[in-house]
Amino acid sequence: MIRRASILLIIGLAFVWAPATAYAAGAFPNQQGSGSVGLQGTISTAAPTRAATITTPSNGAVFTTVPIAVNGTCPANVLVKIFANNVFVGSAFCAGGSYSVQASLFSGQNDLVARVYDALDQSGPDSNVVSVIFNDAQFAQFGTRVTLSSVYAQRGTPPGQELTWPILLSGGTGPYAISVDWGDGTSADLSSQDIPGTITIKHTYKTAGIYTVIIKAIDKNGGTAFLQLVGQATGATQNTSGRDSGANSIVKKEILWWPALAMLPLIFGGFWTGRRSELFSLRKQLEKSRDQGKL
Repeated sequence: MIRRASILLIIGLAFVWAPATAYAAGAFPNQQGSGSVGLQGTISTAAPTRAATITTPSNGAVFTTVPIAVNGTCPANVLVKIFANNVFVGSAFCAGGSYSVQASLFSGQNDLVARVYDALDQSGPDSNVVSVIFNDAQFAQFGTRVTLSSVYAQRGTPPGQELTWPILLSGGTGPYAISVDWGDGTSADLSSQDIPGTITIKHTYKTAGIYTVIIKAIDKNGGTAFLQLVGQATGATQNTSGRDSGANSIVKKEILWWPALAMLPLIFGGFWTGRRSELFSLRKQLEKSRDQGKL
């Protein structure tokens, strides 16, 4: 029995020693397999402390058409959101310390503010306030202006997966012509909408990156609305097999040696105990046979 236990112990060691881990450099192991468990956490960081600035347009500027270009400086690697009269009107990713947003305005006075957000959606301090005037001839003629808005200033998915984005279309007079430029060099998506409401735009990015998304709506009366957003394609590009195809993917294997070292004393102990038991059993059989021979 003890010898059998020693054999089972060796078999168990083989199962402990055999597995090796394999993963792509810079990536986590695949945890989507059956029975696997994945852990994910967020490390808290301080909110941005440096504010963006609005350098153009200048304070007191008057406009008769939209969109207008809102430009300024910003800290690196943050999302810049532009607000007009405390209403979100467009966003851009801060690249090279500056940003540019094509924004629509409300009829009359618009108080423009730029606000920065980090990857955890923590906001920094407000920029300087720039007040401009929009003399909206269309509003005076038809009493309403078409507008576009979204609760998402930024949205993303891995390359090869479809990105969906709800957009609120309001005001103006239907039907509406909708154009979406996804910023990746593909042709703009064109569609029509009969009545105001929520529309869902969709796109699939092929390459990882950060893209400027421009949405444009034109109503029956020629009124135009613009909304600039930030689209992201995160992670490695996926091929048709569904596996990551990053060019820098390196397979690294690690053999778990410590379980084998920990089991060595038990192996030798098991062999020694089994051998001793076997010799004791043989000795008893010899003594029994000798005693029977004397009889």
